[in-house]
Amino acid sequence: MRWTLFILILSFKIVSAQNLNDLYFGTDSTFEVVSWNIEWFPKNGSTTANYVETILTNLNADVYALQEIEDTSLLKSIVSNIPGYECHFVSSYYGGLTYVYNTNTVQINDKYEIYTSQAYWNAFPRSPQVLNLDFMGENIFVINNHLKCCGDETLNINDPQDEENRRLMAITYLKEYMDSLLHDTKIILLGDLNDILTDSPQNNIFNSLINDTTNYLFVDMDIAANSSNYWSYPSWPSHLDHILISNELFPSFQSNYSNVSCIRIDDYMNSWFQYENNISDHRPIGLKLNFNQITNILETDSVKKELLKIVDVFGREVTRNTKGTLFYIYNNGFVEKKISTNW
Repeated sequence: MRWTLFILILSFKIVSAQNLNDLYFGTDSTFEVVSWNIEWFPKNGSTTANYVETILTNLNADVYALQEIEDTSLLKSIVSNIPGYECHFVSSYYGGLTYVYNTNTVQINDKYEIYTSQAYWNAFPRSPQVLNLDFMGENIFVINNHLKCCGDETLNINDPQDEENRRLMAITYLKEYMDSLLHDTKIILLGDLNDILTDSPQNNIFNSLINDTTNYLFVDMDIAANSSNYWSYPSWPSHLDHILISNELFPSFQSNYSNVSCIRIDDYMNSWFQYENNISDHRPIGLKLNFNQITNILETDSVKKELLKIVDVFGREVTRNTKGTLFYIYNNGFVEKKISTNW
């Protein structure tokens, strides 16, 4: 018992001693995209700006899809301090959408908004932004979104102003766009979608995408269905930020070293409250894709990432030898799903 207690105390000290300089996500061998609502950036002026610059630098993702960017000039200023990165935004209207990307790793072919006319304003308070890019010979379309917030958790399809119904209309339009105009294309749809994946079928705005298992997958479904400790919106415990991929990316997502995680940046600060008061009420969610099945990920990836525990689909702590779907939880916030056939 004494030895176990010592290990627990030591583990706590290792985790609690982390700071933003220990934060990381990207590698040289994988494609990373991170969705992050930075809550009316900058919510605390230059303090927020300094934090965000450090976080973007250390996460080292290839693409960031950001929401709620009010001060585009300030964001452009901090991105200019990060070697190789540029940003793209159309406006700051109602908390604008923004892309930040690494020009050394991705080639931008096009960037544009969709559903911009007045007929779609009810479904989309902010028009979705599309980024057409190439990464290591792979052509990928990223669609950044920030859907209507709030509601009473009950879908009323007879009320055009019902918040859930407005989000349902948005999802319907987005699926139509992907089905018709981006067929046979590698797609990553992501953002603050302001609704949960695990609603009952009668109130679930994502049904059309969830049920189309041949063509689409919410890669963060396991995060949504498990412990609230790893959800993206802790202030009102819920998981509102999502990443969807098309079937052209299924093999890459299933390969070694591909994973999705809610990045718990607050673990690298003094507390959740320090993070929330100075940066955002949302955590970022990141997707890492390995397009090369035989690629060896950098040694630093295994050195920095420490396994905290393994749990099953019911949240029970288990061992590596347990059969079934297991979730490996690491000290940097990663949650990696593995399917074990061991007996």
